[in-house]
Amino acid sequence: MMKKITPDPPETATPSDSLDLGQLSADSQRVVSKRLRNPNHADPVCHVFTILPNVDTETLLCHACETLASLNVLTTDLACKLEGSTRSLALSIQQLAVVGELLVNRALDNVDPQGSGCERSPGAHGS
Repeated sequence: MMKKITPDPPETATPSDSLDLGQLSADSQRVVSKRLRNPNHADPVCHVFTILPNVDTETLLCHACETLASLNVLTTDLACKLEGSTRSLALSIQQLAVVGELLVNRALDNVDPQGSGCERSPGAHGS
């Protein structure tokens, strides 16, 4: 008789086994209730990333445009690796990113018609 060389892999819990939705809901409700009772209570999520209050509108729009352009590229790359309905979903998200980018670029045109403040996506300026 031969001895088994490799051990059996440990049993892993499925996501539904390890996640107690009732407890998660109760924890979430407790945190939300605490925040609603005391608006001055710091929300830990909103303090992860903070936008300085004195940033001008043009700078905010430039960063929003760059973020949407990145989302456009990421979703296009993702869609190229997918098929069927998941590909269609990724392309729909990509189209929303493009529309958002066009809207932000138009807002930038309204703020700075000369376009001297930031670099914009080639196809979106003046659309």
